Amino acid sequence: MSAIVIGIDIGTSGARAVALDAASTIVAQATASLSDFGADPCDPNIWWAAVARSIQGCVRSIGGSKVRAMAVDGTSGTVLPVDAMGRPLAAPLMYNEKVADAGLLARIAPLMPPESAAHGPTSGLAKMLFFQRVPGVAKLLHQADWIVGRLSGHFDVTDENNALKSGYDPVAGNWPEWIVGTGLKPEFLPQVLAPGAVIGSILPAVAAEFGLPSDVCIVAGTTDGCASFLATGASTPGDGVSALGSSLTLKLLSTAPIFAPEFGIYSHHILGMWLAGGASNTGGRVLAHFFDPDTLRRLSATIDPSRPSGLDYYPLLSPGERFPIMDPSLPPRLEPRPPQADEFLKGLLEGIAAIEQLGYQRLEELGAPKLKSVRSVGGGSANPQWTCIRQRMLGVPFPTAVSGEAAAGTARLALAGARNAGLL
Repeated sequence: MSAIVIGIDIGTSGARAVALDAASTIVAQATASLSDFGADPCDPNIWWAAVARSIQGCVRSIGGSKVRAMAVDGTSGTVLPVDAMGRPLAAPLMYNEKVADAGLLARIAPLMPPESAAHGPTSGLAKMLFFQRVPGVAKLLHQADWIVGRLSGHFDVTDENNALKSGYDPVAGNWPEWIVGTGLKPEFLPQVLAPGAVIGSILPAVAAEFGLPSDVCIVAGTTDGCASFLATGASTPGDGVSALGSSLTLKLLSTAPIFAPEFGIYSHHILGMWLAGGASNTGGRVLAHFFDPDTLRRLSATIDPSRPSGLDYYPLLSPGERFPIMDPSLPPRLEPRPPQADEFLKGLLEGIAAIEQLGYQRLEELGAPKLKSVRSVGGGSANPQWTCIRQRMLGVPFPTAVSGEAAAGTARLALAGARNAGLL
């Protein structure tokens, strides 16, 4: 077997490790549930226990001697304070948790440029400002950063993608001066590296624990969303990835960054290119409101995807949209409702596909490349009738995603780091 790298994804319910060889072929993978180690999925020690088990599962399959590099992705916007030894000082604030201090939010909002991804009560920056009050804090880290610290001993680094929601400027390549004006102390900010950059070597004790060589390099990772994009195999400008989960998320590989807060669009810098996109409030949660999974499958099988329904829906469960239209009061459009359940379902599927189409059009209007292909991930990608509807409306090839596992995308960053370090 050739040299191997391992990508690690730490999510809301568990950890997954995926091993790739030098040809980007998956050669092993393993998972571990957070619930196996305790009742609190927000406990960093439980994160580490699940990560350790997933690494051990991969190593048992392939042996440790060929492993050359590792990288980590985590949930975007999850932040925790640590002391000088990397020990957590408070329970993390997770990606979807808000900072309750309305006065703090009102004070810092005018200081942020409109295009910054740090706006809002769930942003990493708001959480950092909240946590810098904790006694003994030395650094403010993101979820992936802390796992990297456990692997390498470096509890003072992050990557450009995880840092984005904390106020990092990926175009200028620095923590901007306006952050100081918010009151955040610069010494608490981690050093920012490009995804795929080598951070350092694995700690000797960790290498021994997992049966790995002492020279395994730890590589800067990314967020879970960016990792999922990389996992699909999308790699050239114009390649798009649509995530059809509870919400609809679009990402398009671009040669230039797109920042348009008025449309809910921002960009991540990754592997020398830009990943532009946004997330709509439409998606699988709307379908699940009207149909249980069995009914959805049964009705979908009766749909003729080549024949448009003639319905013009904007499927939302409540007023408000963030992308490709930014309008907090945008009303759902779900009328008229035909008597046939399968026609109503077709109208919903077409409506979500129309929002997908508008999203990619919006990105192109703002300077992104013209859409050339779409890879699909998420539960909705398994619906063949919906796929046909989307192909009809988008008019581009739909290559099969290489993988839907975020850890596989993070392993691609580990491969890039290993190559740059001359280890492959």
